[in-house]
Amino acid sequence: MRTKQGTITSAKMTDTVTVTVHARKFHPKYKKSFRVSKKFLADSKGVDVGVGDLVVITETRPISKRKHFRVSEILKRAPRVSEMAEEASLTKVIEKKKHSSDSSDSSASSDSSKK
Repeated sequence: MRTKQGTITSAKMTDTVTVTVHARKFHPKYKKSFRVSKKFLADSKGVDVGVGDLVVITETRPISKRKHFRVSEILKRAPRVSEMAEEASLTKVIEKKKHSSDSSDSSASSDSSKK
């Protein structure tokens, strides 16, 4: 079975992702290396993947007209926008709590100094 390693460039279809695989080739006459890219459609049923993830795809029987690969493993996950938004909102909440506790401490100390 053939396996390829690539990056997910699109995950807009249901249970299908587009994986871009890059390869290096040499020019036969000039012996210069250059990068060649090819896109493959892969089945992602049962695997939670997103755009930017580095994955390994494995050749399988034809699943549809253009889909002949299945995502077999995820090598590296890309940061998700929703996760970054959650993290940002949590840090804002923590900063507000720190700020409110600092201001209440300073107001209490200023009240005691007035007496």
